[in-house]
Amino acid sequence: MDLVFLHLSIIFPCIFLGAYLLLFPKATRLHRSLGKIYLSLMGTTGVITLFIPSQGEFKLLHHFGPLHVLSVITLYTVPAAYRAAKNKNIGAHKSAMIQLYIGGIIIAGSWAILGEGRLLNEFFFH
Repeated sequence: MDLVFLHLSIIFPCIFLGAYLLLFPKATRLHRSLGKIYLSLMGTTGVITLFIPSQGEFKLLHHFGPLHVLSVITLYTVPAAYRAAKNKNIGAHKSAMIQLYIGGIIIAGSWAILGEGRLLNEFFFH
């Protein structure tokens, strides 16, 4: 349970950081600084989630579930987004950051909140 709370404490600020980074001016010093923080947090939580066992019925190797696919995608997308920004490939960077926010925050978060028996579902609805 400690890993779940660690994951939640890391991902919570990412909800707001990611939204800010997607919606407000790009190529500023603030954008670059917050972007590095955001990618560090997302990469960290991507690793942490691999150690949290699936709560669903389907488990691969008695541990991994469908949400772990998003963890792997996150761990691929974080360095890809960083490299794209470093190489000034703005289109690839933008695409990776949108994918990271949609997959890593919106889809995973919705699944965690709406999934029966999940911690956040219990917190919000029971």
